[in-house]
Order: sequence, then C-alpha cells, then structure tokens
Amino acid sequence: MFDKILIANRGEIALRVIRACREMGIASVAVHSTADADAMHVRMADETICIGPAPSSESYLSPAAIISACEVTGAQAIHPGYGFLSENARFVQMVEDHGLTFIGPTAEHIRVMGDKITAKDTMKALGVPCVPGSDGGVPDLETAKQVGRDIGYPVIIKATAGGGGRGMKVAASEAEMERAFQTARAEGKAAFGNDEVYIEKYLQKPRHIEIQVFGDGKGKAVHLGERDCSLQRRHQKVFEEAPGPCITPEERARIGKVCADAVAKINYTGAGTIEFLYEDGEFYFIEMNTRLQVEHPVTEAIFGVDLVREQIRVASGMDLSFGQDELEINGHAIEVRINAERLPTFAPCPGKITQYHAPGGLGVRMDSALYQGYSIPPYYDSLIGKLIVHGRDRNEALSRLDRALGELIVDGVDTTLPLFSALLQEKDILTGNYSIHWLEKWLASKLADA
Repeated sequence: MFDKILIANRGEIALRVIRACREMGIASVAVHSTADADAMHVRMADETICIGPAPSSESYLSPAAIISACEVTGAQAIHPGYGFLSENARFVQMVEDHGLTFIGPTAEHIRVMGDKITAKDTMKALGVPCVPGSDGGVPDLETAKQVGRDIGYPVIIKATAGGGGRGMKVAASEAEMERAFQTARAEGKAAFGNDEVYIEKYLQKPRHIEIQVFGDGKGKAVHLGERDCSLQRRHQKVFEEAPGPCITPEERARIGKVCADAVAKINYTGAGTIEFLYEDGEFYFIEMNTRLQVEHPVTEAIFGVDLVREQIRVASGMDLSFGQDELEINGHAIEVRINAERLPTFAPCPGKITQYHAPGGLGVRMDSALYQGYSIPPYYDSLIGKLIVHGRDRNEALSRLDRALGELIVDGVDTTLPLFSALLQEKDILTGNYSIHWLEKWLASKLADA
C-alpha cells in the first residue's frame, strides 16, 4: 500500500480523495495554483505544494509540474480525480516512466477509449452493442450523405476526439447535412486539433444510461449497476440518479454482465464508466470514460462501497474487495450538480461566499469545497458542489432532495439551486418520464414564457 498520494486536482473531488486517504492511513499531498492558495483542499491535506499560476494550462494541466511535485514531496502515486489530466494518455505514460503509480487505467486503455472511433470498434469486438453508424471516420461530404441515406435520418455528426458536447451536430435531413458536417469538423479542429468526424443514427427520445464498471487489471471485473444521467443541458449532466427509473432488473443484469465481461477481457484497471443511449429496451454504446465520474456518489450510496478507496487498493496491486454476487442495490439515490452560474443564461458567476450552510440529516451528503468567506476563482469550472440524497425508494429520495435543497444556503453568488427546486415541481421529473432532450425543451419553454 502507498504511504503518500498526490491529488492532481482541486475542489470537491480533491477533498473526496483526501478523505479516503485519511481513512486508509495514507498521507495526502494537495497541489494548487496561486489562485487556490486558500482553497479547502489545500487546508485539509497533510501536505501542500504550489504548482503554478492561476491558468490551468500552467498548473493543473501541466504534467511536468505534477510530476515535479511528486518528486519534491516523495509521493508514490497520483490520483487524478476527474477532468484536467485524468484521461490524458501522454501524462499517464510520463507517470509510469518516472516510476510512479497512476491511480487509474493504463495509458493504452485511456488512449484506445479516448478516440471515439477506436473505442467503438473495440467495444463492438468485445460484444458491446453500438449505435448504427459509419465504419470509422467520414472523409468528405459525399460519403457523409451516403451514410445518412444508409442508416436513415436524423443523424448526428460527432468529432472523433470530441467531448462535452463540442463537435456534435444533428442533421435532420440530407439538406441539413452539409452545414452540420462542416460545422462539426470546424468545431473539432478548433477544440481538439482534429477535424475527423464520424456519423451515428440520432435516436428520437433516448435516455443516457451509464454502467459503472471496476476492474482489477488481472482479468477480473464487476459492474455496479447503472446511473440515469438523461437530464442534461448542452450535453452537460445536471441531475443523476441510480438505479435508472426505466431499467428493469433483467436489463440491468444483462447489460451489466456485457460491460463487466468486456473490461475483464482487456484487463482494465480501476473505475470506468461505459455510457449508452437507451431507447425501447435497447442499449447503444456511445463512449467509455476511463476515470471516476462526477456522479459516482449515487452508486456509492446504493451499493455501500467507497469507489475511491477501491481505486487506491487496486492501483496498489490488491484484489477487488467485493465480488459481483456481493453487490446488491439498496434504495435509490439522486445527485444534483450545483454551479456558480446566473440563471437563466447559465453564465459563470464567480465571487465571494458571504454565507454557506450545508444540509444534513439522514441520507444527505454534500460534496463541496465551499466555506464562508471563500472566493470562487474565475479560472476554473463553475461546479461548486454536489448534493446527494439516498432513500429507501425513489419517492423518498425525491422528498429528501426537496428538503435538503431547502436547507442549503449559498449566498454571495448566483447558483443553479433554483433550477432544481423548479424541476421538483414537474410531473415528468416526479414520474421519471424524461429523455436527454427533456431539459433543453423545458428550459426553452420557460424562456419563451418569461
């Protein structure tokens, strides 16, 4: 087991890892930019080191700065959290080359799953169901039009190296293909330095269902059920729950086994998430995230496991502490992502927190790095907290969420808290009757009525 772990991240996820380290008797090292000198993760860690100025490109996204920090502090392993360098294969290779341990999958697994086309081909070969679409990249407009005719419109054009909704455009007909194709390529080039795109069938009312998998790197793997992450704005999740309200136990067992078997065959190490579009009882692979997810707490709540602790154990060479037959779902959990953003435009709203009070009570968890007097810097993601609730069933979880939202106080900046209170008044949310398009349409209707 490691003696000291460096957390190559900030905010609530850095705190999450520090807490796991403390419970395991492992010393933690927090890195920080000059803008984060007063951040809570810096206050909570056993040791801290400044790795650069405020811009993330010169601090949290600098492989050299992170590895140098390990050498200076004597940390043996790096936990990447999510975002930043968590899915950077080049960084992972550098970590391995320096004799350090990356708490996550290998550089090769990250490289394969980081390219959407290679990932899709790999998953097809492993028996994972995929969305009908092009065989690899689409080189030109005429080929794109032919693919559209073959699989039928509407279609979605996606940047091969895309993510976060960038480089994704829908064409409802052949007449719309040229504009969508060229725009997706241009966005992919601008955002990722790669203008290659591929095409998939655009499903009408799918849900976003993701399967949590965990491998020991030695040919064994398990799944920890699914999360429904269908409530999204611009392809960014805002509300996640587990188990999915539309998934049957039979469907869960079937797709879970497919996913666990797939990652076992490639000797995958650590936590990973296989994401699907789900419609009419069918699952269609879209991508794999080779890291811990923002929404991992809902899975922890219903299974009673500590996924970060398990990441650390497996990375140190230990076996999984549980088998598939030991994983049983208990109740229902919901997470809402709270951002420092001004509604209804969702514009970032950094500033000083003048008052903060976290909700509590049975089944309530608040993952946040906020404190009264803290100044949210303008340089990073606007996520400031995750409110997670757990109940015996979905109705109890929804009631608990409503109660917890009423207790939570964040003053000094605008936040997205009012959004969730409003959503809990909607029948479709209360019944679980929504798709990945629901929230965008709801927000558009609210703006139209304003």
